[in-house]
Amino acid sequence: MTAPTHTSSPNELGSLPIGRLLVQYSLPAIIASLATSLYNIIDSVFIGRGVGAMAITGLAITFPLMNLVVAFCVLVAVGGATISSIFLGQKAPEKASQVVGNVTVFCLIHAVVIMSVGLLFLDPILYFFGATAETIGYALSFMRIILFGTPISYVFLGLNNLMRATGYPRKAMISALLSVAINIVVAPLLIFVAGWGISGAALATICGQTSAFIWVLHHFISRKSYIRFTLRGWHVSWTLMRKIYAIGLSPFLMNCCACLVVVFINKALLDTAGTDGNLAVGAYGIINRTTMFFVMIIFGITQGMQPILGYNFGAANWPRVKATLMKGIWIATAVSTIGWLLTELIPDTISHMFTTDTVMVQIARDGFRIYFIVYPLVGAQIVIQNYFQSIGKPKLSIFLSLTRQLIFLMPMLWILPPRFGVDGVWAAMSASDFIAFVLALLTAIIMNRHIAKYLQRQQNA
Repeated sequence: MTAPTHTSSPNELGSLPIGRLLVQYSLPAIIASLATSLYNIIDSVFIGRGVGAMAITGLAITFPLMNLVVAFCVLVAVGGATISSIFLGQKAPEKASQVVGNVTVFCLIHAVVIMSVGLLFLDPILYFFGATAETIGYALSFMRIILFGTPISYVFLGLNNLMRATGYPRKAMISALLSVAINIVVAPLLIFVAGWGISGAALATICGQTSAFIWVLHHFISRKSYIRFTLRGWHVSWTLMRKIYAIGLSPFLMNCCACLVVVFINKALLDTAGTDGNLAVGAYGIINRTTMFFVMIIFGITQGMQPILGYNFGAANWPRVKATLMKGIWIATAVSTIGWLLTELIPDTISHMFTTDTVMVQIARDGFRIYFIVYPLVGAQIVIQNYFQSIGKPKLSIFLSLTRQLIFLMPMLWILPPRFGVDGVWAAMSASDFIAFVLALLTAIIMNRHIAKYLQRQQNA
């Protein structure tokens, strides 16, 4: 196999300066993550402006189901990416190539199961997630098409993660940008020209992902790729898959928790906002799209960190592992601080991108200012959580992901909204973020002492 064209070998992960590697790997990953976020933003803007405020709410109702759909994909994709980079750090490219075939097979299996179950029980699922008579039609129209496209989207996302983790961050970025570009062109044509409304937005998303799917498939078929499809890779290794599932369990649970949490947030908003309940859910949809824009940048940073961390942990190089973690924390904190500043200064400008409804804009304004008050701390928490995932310590990563999204948030949602109404919903989210940050920081300080000693012993062995 030949090495990637932009590097001499993936072994550069153990030798080049950390700052240079973070730029090389994180910048394409950030752009790719932003491209993914733009999918959602583009859909919301076009739907809100072209269909109406209730359509925005209908789209927001699909968020928990979308998180659940994505969860079963990242279970395989993220675990496969981490394992492949660790194999490269251990100088075992044949094992890394085996991961490619296994990830593809299990992405397809997951997609078929999720598509079948989702389509069969779509109506009751959406009503459980907070749909009403006014919003169910929009939610159904969007999700039916998204579910039919899951086999393509799952393989695309799975292989794209592997592409980035095995030394091709720029090509992974291009695939994400390609999917967004197609979506930007096709969405307004289907929504406004063809008059397909929210169904057109969903179909445009699938069209974009199909183009990216072809791109990543070609990469792993090509003999020029350092890691590619092999005959051995198609033979399912249950030992390998157990390792992939163990590492992928953290982001899987994170997405599952996000699904569950959105359900409770939607219910709390419907219960406390009175006649404006649907509009409050729509306002949360705007806030959710906005916060995910910045979170996806941070995810891009962690995705760029992942091959560096995985490789150097596999090589027992603690100084490079620590340096990568610290640089990632500072960069992510800067990003989340920018998010806080923008939502504090121009909340109405952000909301008007999605809707002209004055009540929805007002509700979103209050939500921005309360929820984002501790947002500068979120970046560090996410980086620390993903750090443990990247070095093959899924239990810690799972625990930290659960603290922010479930363990601390759920009690806050039970306590604050009954006393403070809609403002209590936003306050519950910010309080949970603060407590989760403190716990993540303490965990990193304590565990890193043990990890440093372990890697030192590995080097001396």
